[in-house]
Amino acid sequence: MTDTTNTTADVAPASEVLTESPSEPLAPATDTTEDPETFPREYVEDLRKENGKYRTRAQQADDLAARLHTALVTATGRLQDPTDLVFDEDHLRDSPKMIEAIDALLTAKPHLANRKPTGDIGQGASGVTDTFSLSGLLRSGAK
Repeated sequence: MTDTTNTTADVAPASEVLTESPSEPLAPATDTTEDPETFPREYVEDLRKENGKYRTRAQQADDLAARLHTALVTATGRLQDPTDLVFDEDHLRDSPKMIEAIDALLTAKPHLANRKPTGDIGQGASGVTDTFSLSGLLRSGAK
């Protein structure tokens, strides 16, 4: 009977096995066949230009929608600064929804309301059509 037990000298330690590196670095696999272009370069450039035009138009439409929203809020006359109401596309389609949003904003933040005085506030022209007459004042006996 023979003894087949391994000693620790016959087996390499685990740390050496994990840190060993091959003598030659692995070269990345290179594909010798080149992929042909799926589309011609000019066609792709034309598509990119066309898409660029559409992106520009979409940005312009977004800008115009924001300006329209601001104009509609200004037309209500309820907010001091019409940009206080956050833009929402639904406000452009449904004016009662915009009015509800303005009401909710003014309920939450009443200081955003329009503070422009309206009506007769006791200043400026009061509607008196008579001209001032010093002789008329003296005749009335006013002091």
